[in-house]
Amino acid sequence: MTFSSTLLENAVNEFAKLPGIGKKTALRLVLHQLKQSPEAVQLFADTLATMRQNIRFCTRCFNVSDGPLCNICANPQRRHSTICVVETLRDVIAIEATQQYNGAYHVLGGVISPLDGVGPDQLTIETLVERVKNDGIEELIFALNPNIQGDTTLYYIQKKLGTHPVKVTTIARGIAFGGELEYADEMTLARSLQNRMPIDAYIKSA
Repeated sequence: MTFSSTLLENAVNEFAKLPGIGKKTALRLVLHQLKQSPEAVQLFADTLATMRQNIRFCTRCFNVSDGPLCNICANPQRRHSTICVVETLRDVIAIEATQQYNGAYHVLGGVISPLDGVGPDQLTIETLVERVKNDGIEELIFALNPNIQGDTTLYYIQKKLGTHPVKVTTIARGIAFGGELEYADEMTLARSLQNRMPIDAYIKSA
């Protein structure tokens, strides 16, 4: 792809660094920006820069936040005695889109994967265990991707909890083994949440 402007080429190259964006799509996005007013483009750039510079992570659940606590943790209408354990921020967004869950969350920041060099110490597992033991948590729902890494993480956390009296469940297998939550349709994900099963039953069905 040949460009008559180095400025245009640089802009296309930056857009092309985004996941799922090829050079042709990047070019369309840049040309769209060229059609906008300088004020609109500046607002777009400033919004991204402000987000990157000022965004924080919730000190309780590790979701993205504007302050010490995210909007979910700070909401008194949520059921804070129930925690849904997820891998990433995208999983929170996917579950919230179902409008079928009114509890709290805990974002692990990934899953245990020795082959990828990710161990328990690199995740927020210890903080989760502390929340369960100290904050009166009644139910822990595991909404991890149904694959080997997700199951390994689930078993590890369950072992860390030991005999602590908390109900531990996992979303039903409406999500196919090897699938990812963010790509599941909202109806399938909602039904998986509603039909969640005890961990013991999940282990037997795995």
